Amino acid sequence: MRRSTAAALVVPLSAILLATSSCGVIPEDWRTPAFLKDEEALDERLPTVTGDFGSEPEVSFPDIAPPEEQISGVVTRGSGENDLVRADDILLAEIVDYQWTGEGEAEKTQSTYETGAPVLLQLEQMTDELRQDLVDQPVGSRVVYVFPAADQAAATGDAAAGASVSIVDIRGRYGKGDTVPGEQATDGGGELPTVTDNGHDAPGISIPDNDPPADLEAVDLIEGDGPEVEEGQQLVVQYTGVTWSDGETFDSTWSRAGAPATFQIGVGAVIQGWDEGLVGRKVGSRVLLAIPEELAYDGQEGAPQGALVFVVDILGAVDSAPPLDEEPAEGEASPSPEE
Repeated sequence: MRRSTAAALVVPLSAILLATSSCGVIPEDWRTPAFLKDEEALDERLPTVTGDFGSEPEVSFPDIAPPEEQISGVVTRGSGENDLVRADDILLAEIVDYQWTGEGEAEKTQSTYETGAPVLLQLEQMTDELRQDLVDQPVGSRVVYVFPAADQAAATGDAAAGASVSIVDIRGRYGKGDTVPGEQATDGGGELPTVTDNGHDAPGISIPDNDPPADLEAVDLIEGDGPEVEEGQQLVVQYTGVTWSDGETFDSTWSRAGAPATFQIGVGAVIQGWDEGLVGRKVGSRVLLAIPEELAYDGQEGAPQGALVFVVDILGAVDSAPPLDEEPAEGEASPSPEE
């Protein structure tokens, strides 16, 4: 459904925290649920982080030089014992970054609490060292990371940058097999494809024996009760897509090994049929999209051709960060985890 595989979302987050991983082994004790583990004392070299979860934390820095190694720790554990983070999840997170420049000295560099735009962290793209403090923690947990100056210099090219500190609040998670709640009020049908609900597996799509519609058709199979999707937001979705001509599936998040897909909507990052068909739909909806060729890939080399059909579960919609020269509206609130 992406217009171009080169399209990428800019995430206002420490480059270190978004480092990609070349290996795939989590420490052996990851299988122990976080709420059953013994409380571990935080490294004394870590900044002190206080304040209630859900509001920007207060941070004080010890009167020592910034550590020369990466350290981290879980500040508080959430109470969502039945909603634990898994290694292939996408996390909805609030993040506050500081630059630790000297003994007891630091400067805040960015805060999603201030921009009103939490970030989506794809855990599969993070190193095992970074993930180990997030995996198996309950939603509602707060984690602090310190990245030494050497790592910052390697990531940014700025040798004088100093150490970097990131406080991560886990507000929500999206995982493999997630679907929107509710039962289908309709399965489409008639001159549109018929959609069979298969629970946590990919829905079945049956193409009718007629020509595809000349114009975009978008039908709520399940109408969610969340807010309407707005242009420019980042969506979290499950989807499956088939070609109208033969009904063959060419792509499906449900058949992949990882988490749902994320992308920005309404800005040309995905095919036009998605931009036009999903903006204005409610979070929590399952949407049938019958897309004519000119609103799909329209001859793009290597992409499926002709009219296409998608079934899309809209799991979440997150506001994107404003441009660097644009201040967030005063009092603007972040969306809730289920949005």
